[in-house]
Amino acid sequence: MAMKRRAGAVLALFLTSALLVTACGGGEDEAPAESELYKNPVTLTWWHNASQDGPGKTYWEKVAKDFSALHPTVTIQIEAIETNQLQRTRLPAALLTSDPPDIFQAWGGGEMREQVEADYLKDITDQVKTEVANIGSAAEIWQVDGKQYGLPFRMGIEGIWYNKDMFAKAGITAPPTTFEELNEAVTKLKAINVVPIALGAGDKWPAAHWWYNFALRACSVDTLKKASVDLNFDDPCFVKAGQDLKTFIDTKPFQANFIATPGQNDPTSANGLLANGKAAMELMGDWNRGTLETAAEDPEALKKFLGWFPVPAISGSAGDPKAALGGGDGFSCAKNAPAECVEFLKYIVSPEVQKGYAETGTGLPVAKGAEAGITDPALKSILEATSGATYVQLWLDTAFGSTVGNAMNDAIVAIFAGNGSPEQVVSAMKAAAKK
Repeated sequence: MAMKRRAGAVLALFLTSALLVTACGGGEDEAPAESELYKNPVTLTWWHNASQDGPGKTYWEKVAKDFSALHPTVTIQIEAIETNQLQRTRLPAALLTSDPPDIFQAWGGGEMREQVEADYLKDITDQVKTEVANIGSAAEIWQVDGKQYGLPFRMGIEGIWYNKDMFAKAGITAPPTTFEELNEAVTKLKAINVVPIALGAGDKWPAAHWWYNFALRACSVDTLKKASVDLNFDDPCFVKAGQDLKTFIDTKPFQANFIATPGQNDPTSANGLLANGKAAMELMGDWNRGTLETAAEDPEALKKFLGWFPVPAISGSAGDPKAALGGGDGFSCAKNAPAECVEFLKYIVSPEVQKGYAETGTGLPVAKGAEAGITDPALKSILEATSGATYVQLWLDTAFGSTVGNAMNDAIVAIFAGNGSPEQVVSAMKAAAKK
């Protein structure tokens, strides 16, 4: 996954200040003196999550090579690690040691606050003022108490990726705009013996995202903002999210054995099912375009049938029907990483590198002008939908931090497995918040 995750205060990310915003190199850097930079040989270790062979992984290799060509004293050693492994085990363990990676995937939010409180991250505020000013409000997700500890390279909202050919064959004339219409589409797809929705509950978070979307529909924006700050989950809308989810699961929209299916690894994963014409839909973020291509046995066929639409609204719900879940990917530098780490971070978000990233089709860039590199129709749809969203809520496991987020995801997956309840999700969140 070029992938998801984590912010304390929830941010309204308007397109003008988030997606189509710029990240220029240079600026009023206060540290260190230019004469000290690139003076001595330095090796930077870089951990990212573009772990599958594909355009994302290839592009990051090119970025590292190009930077070293510009600055011959810098050698960059890359390790590509699958997201769940990176986020849940490898990175937390590495940050506890005296030799963590110099630059690594960072999702901001509550998780970043925890890392800052543990003194793991480099404060880059003074060096990246120009970049932050140009990126706009999206950069705030990578701030803690007004100080910058990372920069995003990708930002977009989540929605439903779908097979246009299957929809046409099932007689679905337009993408669903309400859950009632989505339920009708599921019924029509079953009638032609097609798996309606692929789900990778084996990785937990892809299943949890369905609950997040029901919470976004059941809870008001103010309730979600407040919960992200004070971790108070007393509002009954959080239980309603689980009840709505359970009702949806009971329509049996997913493939057999979805509880053990991985999210996005290969043709047997959830996005592999969509990519190879074995399922009609998948709920996923903007990065999914690249992972679908990696999992596709026939990438050209994928390009022809792939479409995207926003998560449907729920009639009569308290949440804003035009609000969307979203988030991004970024990188941070370890506290004791050399100064060249910050320079490489700035290079990653420079307009030229961002345009190249956009051209890979693996996600939406944050730099102004880089959107010109987006050619895929589905990604253009996401860009348009993001601009039309009244509010963008950061992924809830990201917004609430890893302690609450992991407990919440585990409890949500228990509902999918048939041994959890809506009330137990909220109880797990409250218990984790007390920790």
